[in-house]
Amino acid sequence: MENEKLVDGGVCNNGSEDGHRRQKEEDEKMEKFFDLIRSFHEARNRRKQELNELEDKRMKKNKIRRLSKDHEDRKQQSTSWVPSFEWQDFTEEIEFRRPPTVFPSPCNDKNKELGNKKQQRKEDDGLDLKLTL
Repeated sequence: MENEKLVDGGVCNNGSEDGHRRQKEEDEKMEKFFDLIRSFHEARNRRKQELNELEDKRMKKNKIRRLSKDHEDRKQQSTSWVPSFEWQDFTEEIEFRRPPTVFPSPCNDKNKELGNKKQQRKEDDGLDLKLTL
């Protein structure tokens, strides 16, 4: 038992250095694996942070742009043109480019025709044969 060593709860003989070497290689591989996982996590977190910072900058720029646009709109509203009229504007002769379109007045030709027909019948008959009390 002098030549035996405890390795991870197991017994390893000095005579079998191969087993010890294999165990050591496995441990190194596991360390490399966990180092890779750790580095991936760190890279992911850094990228998330970069994206968040970029998003914050973009939001600030948009906010500044929005505020400056609102300010410009207010400035334009306050300096906008206000129409003013003078008596001369209404006294000048208006010249049209072409004559205005004249629309015929609405009329009920059918009603006139019916009225004319009734009147003609009365004139043709000459006698009013309606008996009313």
